[in-house]
Amino acid sequence: MAATPEQPSPATPRRKVSRHRGEGQWARGHFTPLNGNEQFKKDDDGLNVRTRIETIYSKAGFDSIDPNDLRGRMRWWGLYTQRKPGIDGGKTAILEPEELDDEYFMLRVRIDGGRLTTEQLRVIGEISQEFARGTADITDRQNVQYHWIRIEDVPEIWRRLEEVGLSTTEACGDTPRVILGSPVAGIAEDEIIDGTPAIDEIQRRIIGNPDFSNLPRKFKSAISGSPSLDVAHEINDIAFVGVDHPEHGPGFDVWVGGGLSTNPKIGQRLGAWVPLDEVPDVYTGVISIFRDYGYRRLRTRARLKFLLADWGAEKFRQILEDEYLERKLIDGPAPEQPLQRWRDHVGVHRQRDGRFYVGFAPRVGRVDGVKLAEIAALAEAHGSGRLRTTAEQKMIVLDVTEDRVDSLVAGLEALDLRVKPSPFRRGTMACTGIEFCKLAIVETKERGATLIDELERRIPDFDEPITININGCPNACARIQTADIGLKGQLMLDQDGNQVEGFQVHLGGALGLEAGFGRKVRGLKVTSQELPDYVERVLGRFEKEREDGERFATWAARADEEALS
Repeated sequence: MAATPEQPSPATPRRKVSRHRGEGQWARGHFTPLNGNEQFKKDDDGLNVRTRIETIYSKAGFDSIDPNDLRGRMRWWGLYTQRKPGIDGGKTAILEPEELDDEYFMLRVRIDGGRLTTEQLRVIGEISQEFARGTADITDRQNVQYHWIRIEDVPEIWRRLEEVGLSTTEACGDTPRVILGSPVAGIAEDEIIDGTPAIDEIQRRIIGNPDFSNLPRKFKSAISGSPSLDVAHEINDIAFVGVDHPEHGPGFDVWVGGGLSTNPKIGQRLGAWVPLDEVPDVYTGVISIFRDYGYRRLRTRARLKFLLADWGAEKFRQILEDEYLERKLIDGPAPEQPLQRWRDHVGVHRQRDGRFYVGFAPRVGRVDGVKLAEIAALAEAHGSGRLRTTAEQKMIVLDVTEDRVDSLVAGLEALDLRVKPSPFRRGTMACTGIEFCKLAIVETKERGATLIDELERRIPDFDEPITININGCPNACARIQTADIGLKGQLMLDQDGNQVEGFQVHLGGALGLEAGFGRKVRGLKVTSQELPDYVERVLGRFEKEREDGERFATWAARADEEALS
């Protein structure tokens, strides 16, 4: 029986009901909705909107859509209204939602573990060309996003995706989002453990299950057995990281409570080692804690990271063990620091079976339907029909024999998909930005592509790993706080007093190696036009002042403010 606010899941222990509203925690008996989002979720499960889309909205058109479905429940099926063209960033926080809404949608295709076949990629490309004006962006959560989707076309798009085993179920909304997985799971020579079976079992148990379709907010997760730490585990609500236990062998270290946005938190270790076959149980326990104890009063405090901050890791683990697993977890070691700086798997790498995988870099994750079809054809001709997306807006072709590597690389390079990219092409990510996003203040994708071109032209000999993440608003979809150079979009005044697009600068953030958030220098902002000049200047100072082998993040932490300005 599905859980509802009136009827908690039978698996959830009954708890004493208190009388005050508190934070809206179901486990405390607080089932009365405390905001509009909680009300529309109580009124009807977001999963149910699919039937209305198929039987009513796709036939009667955009104007027939109920507002609570349009700006709420349709997210449960990967649909957001996109930004109406021509609305500048200064109006983002001023206009009402209906004034920002275009009559077209962004549609997100979830790709759990980043796993694709050439058949699936070809269908994604065909849908892009036929229904999305050619748009298709690879995200930093291994998904693909379309734009310009009409509600009339959604049922046919679903049919085609599901025919090849893809889905948009719970790709957005207050739900268990896509499960990140190592792009080289099952093939890498240095892999500690393959987490793919756990991803598959979690999908089977959780995705589309009404017991977990009404969470306080989104729930992000990651599972990787790669020593390169390639799924940004530190900033997920739950993450399982491959480790080798001295007594029990390969398994996973459990992290909870990570997340970025306007109140960033690095996840915390629970200190527990979990074998592969128990990962789905622990995942289910943690997402159940979030459902039952998560804060539902204020949307700004509704992520798991706030509950963990109040409880601490020790209490969180105790609740997980005592109330949900009903057994103790095994203590375990922390993951080792990765040896390599890049963890996007770009380049040519040997697999454990003697074949090769080839990773390549589009510009800031932006591709199109035609290019996706061409990638599918190349992968089919040179590999076994398997591809992967990465958590860094990149792609990988798997299972290439040694005699086919050079031909594949040449084919990718001809499509402007770099297998040996510059540090700037490789390390620059950008969110959707004002082109389509209703929350954005500035343009990002084109800005990032232009920045790459400028830096390659100006400092072609720069060869240090560098990450430059560009975000159109404070919500950090492009992980600005964890980049070497993080750029948060905002409006500012130029030298002539004109309001222009610009960025607040964060410097020295990192994941993997000494994970932490970037430094903000008081008053350090740069206009969009000045951005190439600024990045060139600060990288020049880094090269001049760095010590032998010093990373940019380390230098930025110790540099004086003048050197960073």
